[in-house]
Amino acid sequence: MPCVGDWLNSPLSIVQGIFAQNVPNSDWEKKVTEYFKEKLKENNATNWVPSLNDVPVHYLKPNSLVKFRCMVQDMFDPEFYMGVYETVDPNTNARVLHFGKYRDVAECGPQQEIDLNSSQTVTLERQTFYCVPVPGESAWVKEISFLTELMLSRVSPSTSYTPSRHKRSYEEDEDMDLHPSKQKEQHMGNSSGGDIHGCVEPKRLETEASAGHHVISPNCSPPLDLNFPLPGEKGPACLVKVYESWESFKVNDVLEVFGVLSVDPVLSIVNSEERDSSTLDPMECMDTAEEQRVHSPPASLVPRIHVILAQKLQHINPLLPACLNEEESKTCEFVSNFMSELSPVRAELLGFLTHALLGDSLAAEYLILHLISTVYARRDVLPLGKFTVNLSGCPRNSAFTEHLYRIIQQLVPASYHLRMSIESMNHSRFIPRKDYTANRLLSGLLQLASNTSLVIDETQLEQGQLDTAGVHNVTALGNLITWQKVDYDFNYHRMEFPCNINVLITSEGRSLLPSDCQVHLQPQIIPPNMEEYMNSLLTAVLPSVLNKFRIYLSLLRLLDYSISDEVTKAVEEDFVEMRKNDPESITADDLHKMLLVARFLSLSAGQTTLSRERWLRAKQLEALRKARLQQQKCVNGNEL
Repeated sequence: MPCVGDWLNSPLSIVQGIFAQNVPNSDWEKKVTEYFKEKLKENNATNWVPSLNDVPVHYLKPNSLVKFRCMVQDMFDPEFYMGVYETVDPNTNARVLHFGKYRDVAECGPQQEIDLNSSQTVTLERQTFYCVPVPGESAWVKEISFLTELMLSRVSPSTSYTPSRHKRSYEEDEDMDLHPSKQKEQHMGNSSGGDIHGCVEPKRLETEASAGHHVISPNCSPPLDLNFPLPGEKGPACLVKVYESWESFKVNDVLEVFGVLSVDPVLSIVNSEERDSSTLDPMECMDTAEEQRVHSPPASLVPRIHVILAQKLQHINPLLPACLNEEESKTCEFVSNFMSELSPVRAELLGFLTHALLGDSLAAEYLILHLISTVYARRDVLPLGKFTVNLSGCPRNSAFTEHLYRIIQQLVPASYHLRMSIESMNHSRFIPRKDYTANRLLSGLLQLASNTSLVIDETQLEQGQLDTAGVHNVTALGNLITWQKVDYDFNYHRMEFPCNINVLITSEGRSLLPSDCQVHLQPQIIPPNMEEYMNSLLTAVLPSVLNKFRIYLSLLRLLDYSISDEVTKAVEEDFVEMRKNDPESITADDLHKMLLVARFLSLSAGQTTLSRERWLRAKQLEALRKARLQQQKCVNGNEL
C-alpha cells in the first residue's frame, strides 16, 4: 500500500500502480485523474503541494507533484508521444508494458530494450503551452500565497521538499544576487550537497533567470530569452504539457496546474545532440536550430510540468476562495460574511483613497468604481463594462503618479505602471509578434492577463517625434482602451485577441488617449514631501484592513448584476425628462455613462440590482464631475 505522502513525492508510482491494475483497460487514465482530484479535495491538500511560484526549481524533487499559477504566453504545436510501449529483455524474451504519459523520456530496466515494432504500442498526442508567471503579479499576492502554503505544509503529512528548503523564495534568491557575500556564505554552507543536482551551477543559472528576461544557457551560445511580457519579472517559465481538454485553454488564460515536475538532465543532452546533428544533416530535421533552442530549452532553466489537473482561475487573489461559482457551503459562508460588513469597508477604502488623491473625495469615488469595473459581456464588437478613467490635473513634478501607483499595487492582484514617454513609445514592443524563424510568439507589454490594472502615466510625456513604432504603440493603446482588444502581429496579418484590462490614465490636461470618463483632480492638500506623505499613508493602514480592501475590490468584480423592468422604465422616463430640460448637453453617451456609474456604484455597496437611490446618486456624481470639468475649462479658457 502506498503511504500517505506518495502521491506528493512519487506521483508516477501511483500512476504505475493504477496502470498495472487496469491494463489493457483504457480507463486507467481517467482513474488517475479521479485519484488526484480526490486527494486534492482533502482539507488544505492543495496547499501541501509545493508551488513553482514560491520555491526555486532546484529545491524541488524531480518527478514530484508541483503546482504552478501561470499565464499561457504561447501555444506550441501538438506533439506525439508513446502513451503505452513495450519493453523486451533480449536474454529471457520477457515483455513488460509501460506508460509514457507524464514523462519526457521513456523508461526501461537495465536489461530491457524498447520494442518499437510492438503491436501493444499506442501513440498519443499532447499539447505544450509555454507558461510564465502572471505578468505584473503584486508582491502581496506572492507573499500571502507563500506564507499560507508554508504554514499549512508544516502540519501536512508529507511534502515533496524539506522544511529547510521552503524557507527560501524567489525574492530571497534575488537578494542573494544583490548581496554576493550572502550568496558566498550560502554556497559555503551548502557545499556538502544541498543542491539536488550535486552542484551550485543550476542554482546560479536559476537566480539569473529570475532577475530578467535573458539567461545564459549552458547548451546555447546566445542568451535564452524567457519571453516575459513585462520587464523585471521573476520566477520560472515552464513548458506545460497538457493531455486532456487542451482546446478549452487559450493564449493569455490564467491557469493553476497540478502536475509532475520534469527536470531530467537527459533532456538537455538530447536537445544538444539534436541541434548538433541537425547542423550536419539539415534533411534529418525540418525544425530550425532556433526553433529547437526555443522549444526545447534546458530543463534546469525551463522545467517541464506534465499536467494531471488544470483549471482556469477566475482571479489570483489568495484571500478569496479559488472558485466563487461553486455552491459550496464554505464559499457561500465566506461571501455572505464579507457582504454583511461591506459598508464600513467601503467607507474606510473611500477615506484611504481620498487621502491618496490629496483630499479629493469625488476622484476617490470614481477610482473605486474604476477598480471594480470589468468587461462583463460583448455586444458585437463593443465591450460592455469597461470603465477607463482619465485622472487629469495631476501634479507633474512631484512623482504623484508613481506614488499613486504604489498604493494601487497594494490593492489589486496584478498591475503595471506604463511611463508614457517618447523614448518608451518609440523603443518598446507593446504588441506581441510572431517569430516564424523560432516558431513562437514574442511577448509585448500589452500581453496581460484579465483584470490587470494598467496605470498609464502621461505626465512623463514631453515634446518630441514619434517614429513608426511609436505611432503603432499609441494606436495599440487606443484600441485596448476603446475596444478591449490587442491586434497581435502575425507579419502577414493581424489577429485580434480580446482582453479585459482596467486602464487608468494620469495626465496634466485632458489625455491624448481615449477614455470613458475624465475626472479632474482638485487637491485639497499639497504635502511638502509627497514621498513621506504617501509612505505614511501606507504604513498607517493595518494589514488586516488592507486585506479587507483587497477582498472588497476582487469580490465585487465577480458579482452578477441586473436591472429590473420597473427600474429600467423609470430610468428611461428620467432620461427623456433630462433631454427635455437640456437637449444639447445630454446625449445617449451620457445615458450609457450614467448607467455604468450606477452599475458600479450599486456593486460597490454590495447591491446586485439597481435601485432608485443608486440611480439618483449616480446622476449626482456625474453632475459634480461635469461641473468640475466645466469650471476648469472656464479657468483655463480651453478644453481639458
